[in-house]
Amino acid sequence: MNQKEMYDATNIQVLEGLEAVRKRPSMYIGSVDSRGLHHLVYEVVDNSIDEALAGFCTSIDVIINPDGSVTIIDNGRGIPVDTHPKYGKSALEVVMTILHAGGKFDKSTYKVSGGLHGVGVSVVNALSEWMIVEVKRNGKHYLQKYKRGIPEEDVALIGEADGSGTIIKFKPDSTIFEELDYSYDTLSSRLRELAFLNKGIRISIGDRRSDEESKETFQYEGGIRSFVDHLNKNRQTLHDDPIYLEREKDNIMVEIAMQYTDTYAEHVYSFANNINTHEGGTHLIGFKSALTRVTNDYIKKNNLTKDDSKLSGEDVREGLTAIISVKIPEPQFEGQTKTRLGNSELKGIVESLVSESLSDFFEENPKIANQIIQKSLSAKRAREAAKKARELTRRKSALEVSTLPGKLADCSEKDPSVSELYLVEGDSAGGSAKQGRNRAFQAILPFRGKIINVEKSRLGKILKNKEILSLITALGTGLGDDFDISKTRYHKIIIMTDADVDGAHIRTLILTFIFRYMTPLIDAGYVYIAQPPLYKIKKGKAEHYAYTEKELKQKLKQLGEKGISYQRYKGLGEMNPEQLWETTMSPETRTLLKVTMDDAVTADEIFSILMGDEVAPRKEFIQAHAREVVNLDV
Repeated sequence: MNQKEMYDATNIQVLEGLEAVRKRPSMYIGSVDSRGLHHLVYEVVDNSIDEALAGFCTSIDVIINPDGSVTIIDNGRGIPVDTHPKYGKSALEVVMTILHAGGKFDKSTYKVSGGLHGVGVSVVNALSEWMIVEVKRNGKHYLQKYKRGIPEEDVALIGEADGSGTIIKFKPDSTIFEELDYSYDTLSSRLRELAFLNKGIRISIGDRRSDEESKETFQYEGGIRSFVDHLNKNRQTLHDDPIYLEREKDNIMVEIAMQYTDTYAEHVYSFANNINTHEGGTHLIGFKSALTRVTNDYIKKNNLTKDDSKLSGEDVREGLTAIISVKIPEPQFEGQTKTRLGNSELKGIVESLVSESLSDFFEENPKIANQIIQKSLSAKRAREAAKKARELTRRKSALEVSTLPGKLADCSEKDPSVSELYLVEGDSAGGSAKQGRNRAFQAILPFRGKIINVEKSRLGKILKNKEILSLITALGTGLGDDFDISKTRYHKIIIMTDADVDGAHIRTLILTFIFRYMTPLIDAGYVYIAQPPLYKIKKGKAEHYAYTEKELKQKLKQLGEKGISYQRYKGLGEMNPEQLWETTMSPETRTLLKVTMDDAVTADEIFSILMGDEVAPRKEFIQAHAREVVNLDV
């Protein structure tokens, strides 16, 4: 009996019921904001990807419909519809209405599954206003409809079918989610990533919410090699093609693609069963240690240095873009956000693959090996030159007031969990912020000079920049190998700049530095962007504020036409301390945007475009996104 015949209702195992999902949705999908909304689509797509990993699906289509519903179509085997032996009803209904029911818990059905990390399509059903599921299987076409997770009718045979597959259409429940507007860019970024990680699979996305339908199709025969090419398209590479390594052992698949560029930051991303393990794990540890050892061994064997000193891991990863992708039958996810891989066997498998295959590659390609090693040796020299600056930074990071930057107006509170640091542009805004703040828990650090573009600089040069040095010292975390998030002096770091071109540039420079060198601050949820008002509206003695053009129109309409005047703020410095407190700094009335990193790969790409050397991609990006900018004062 072959595997196709064996996939039926007996393969569907059930772990627990659905009752609590609608009561506590955040326990199952993380949140009921935009992130949770998009997670619904990923859950359904994961099932189709699992079919592809098992060898039964080659095509996945995602469509955002005009009514805000989403349709996902695949050409896999189709969910089984025969009667489940334990529950006495169709296996399709069991999968759709009982939490953790599915074929993924049966090792013979799916050797590898990304969905183990998720919660299952039944949760999507429970959190949808309605869902329609169609199954094409064994030449028959079946359908079942649900409302808020409850079947409206039994599974019905509606006709004959060509081929096989599953069509799921659902509309998120407006009584559950804070917002219902799907982001085409967010979905397409994730779907492109899945296409890179699963070579050959065709994944398309279409947006039918406007007259001009947006549509993209992703299919990469090169897999993660194409992924590295994509990441490096705006960077100068040291060698033409990515180095590609792969191995399969004990049903564990390991793929690595890597390429060096002339940049100074490392861009290394690890995945396990298509899940971005941004906290790393055993596969990443194995890769890093083997890469350092192989490079040092090659240097020693070929007498490429005069002394016996060795390159550090930091040296050999300068300018490296790499994707490490593993597919494993039973992944063990750990860490604060369950995105660190804990399987101990992965370290050894990845380490031996890199040690053997990369050593052979270096021997067979001495010209490329030499370019990489010269780049690493240059990084080593720069690191040693920067050592004194870093030690100075570390000494200055102590908590004593005497070592803090002179321009920092610190708060009296010493508990970081209730302390806030405002990073403010310019002297005038800094003066207003210092006067208007609550001195008990709000600190102000004004930026007066030019902030360095860290995308184009090595750490040694970065540490000579006074503004960056002041920021590192004020935060108390140290930098690089010395970085320690437990020493962060403020758990709210708020970037407050003017709503004009210069303000946006300064904000991007600060965010680039934090993203490249202090990523854990973003992961911990410590970084925010202040939202100062764009307009002040006066009617008599009463003052009102509008934060967007749309809000201005609404308030003008509400207040009527007589006796109204309004002004557009050119910058924070135009507000007196009381106004700045009331609109932008008071915890009771302000609006803060939390900086999150749902998609580190896309963030990496955007920072490279905006802050890198290549002019053409930056121009294209600005032209493509110009319509989205609503508060730019040119």
